[in-house]
Amino acid sequence: MQLYTERIGSYLRFVRCFGYPQGLRAYFEASPILRPGLRVLDVGCGTGIVTLALRAALSKRGLPPRTLQGFDLTPAMLEAFRDTLRAQAIDDIEVRQADVLQLESLPSPWREYDLIVSASMLEYVPRDRFVDALRGIRARLHENGRFVLFITRRNILMQPLIARWWDANIYTSTELEDAFRHAGFQNITFGRFPLRFLHLAVWGHIVEARNSPS
Repeated sequence: MQLYTERIGSYLRFVRCFGYPQGLRAYFEASPILRPGLRVLDVGCGTGIVTLALRAALSKRGLPPRTLQGFDLTPAMLEAFRDTLRAQAIDDIEVRQADVLQLESLPSPWREYDLIVSASMLEYVPRDRFVDALRGIRARLHENGRFVLFITRRNILMQPLIARWWDANIYTSTELEDAFRHAGFQNITFGRFPLRFLHLAVWGHIVEARNSPS
């Protein structure tokens, strides 16, 4: 929490330099997962990058959501997100402070989601609690809901750039698939960024998983 409280400006410049927000939006614009009336939760919403990318993609495709909600542990990140919402006169996104390892603190209606997304946050969950975090997220999904995770890839570039500089855990595809299966997810696949944003694949994985096998 302290790291991102002190480095919000650096974080935003860092992700924008690589076209990360635009890459997320392009992914959602092309995704078959989107449909009208979705109940959506952003786990670790931070400054709102993935929530706003998803909202823009839904709007472009004419698919109004039913619910857009998000939570984050860091008050400074949430305040930056709320500032953006106020500046853009957006009033259909609700955000709260919460810890992904203590989801019981969320309001009781915050469950049965059709789609849960998370981007660049689960890297900061202790490695030995990663599966616990995934189980908690899965418990918030509707029976046939989906979870889409954007998370840093373990490779020689991300080791100094993300693992060391941002003090984050990074994962191989095998490690992620194993963790998702231990958490009870089904139909685990790895998505791709659209062609013009393929450079983001050097940074991270897109994991797409269902709550049930149907």
